[in-house]
Amino acid sequence: MKSKLMLAPLALGVLMLGSCVSQKKFKKSQADYAALQTQYTTVQSNLTDCNNEKDALNRQKSALETELANLNRQLDLLKQNNTQALKQLEDLSVISASQAESIRKSMENIGAKDNYIQTLQQQMARKDSLNMALVMNLKGAIGNLDDKDINIKVDKGVVYIDISDKLLFTSAKYDITKEAKVVLGKVATVLKNQPDIEFMVEGHTDNVAYRGSGQLKDNWDLSVKRATSVVRVLQDEYGLDPAKIAAAGRGEYKPIAENSTVEGRAANRRTRIVILPQLDQFFKLLETKK
Repeated sequence: MKSKLMLAPLALGVLMLGSCVSQKKFKKSQADYAALQTQYTTVQSNLTDCNNEKDALNRQKSALETELANLNRQLDLLKQNNTQALKQLEDLSVISASQAESIRKSMENIGAKDNYIQTLQQQMARKDSLNMALVMNLKGAIGNLDDKDINIKVDKGVVYIDISDKLLFTSAKYDITKEAKVVLGKVATVLKNQPDIEFMVEGHTDNVAYRGSGQLKDNWDLSVKRATSVVRVLQDEYGLDPAKIAAAGRGEYKPIAENSTVEGRAANRRTRIVILPQLDQFFKLLETKK
């Protein structure tokens, strides 16, 4: 009987120990589930952004396809008119050899223009794909930052990176914060992997008059100094080619929101990195082949 009484506390202890172990496993499972839920929310947010950008690109593509279809119809009509006119003139025997040759060359030029339009369409489709890849790389590098502090988008075939002044600078200053340098370093890593890309750094302010001290006179000066501060960090600390960079100050004159509200003014105080279109590629397409 005594041995049974002595075993009872021991059995109770074993049960309690087992309960503690199960409780620890349960809590760990809860923590793992919470982490997975956070990752799922982040992925869903990124997917939504990508779908929105994809929809915008699809709308642009539809507009270009409509315009291309209209041009093709005009080309077909011109070809028909030229063919009919040439046949009529030949039948009437009132066309000279040089005139016939001129009309033939005109028709060849129309065919060349048709090929040119198709080439432009291919180039625009390629550019849209490259822009989308660049946006995805930038978002992947930067991670899950608040959209109020940094926003990456494609608008009319141009990639924009908007960074709020709250993240980059202290109020009315142009010295870049340590936190901002981390973000700029991530952006620089992506841009550095695209050596052909050229970009412009634009400084923007709200419409509140600058009242700081020193050499700065107004929002024009402040926006320029903020742009050049960002450029210097990208060049000096992250090794981007200065020949591929431009700095510009926009002052208060390119707002993206109303300055009548606190939120609107906060949105307008930003630094924008604009990935410049590679216009030289399109100019080459415009060159006359000899």
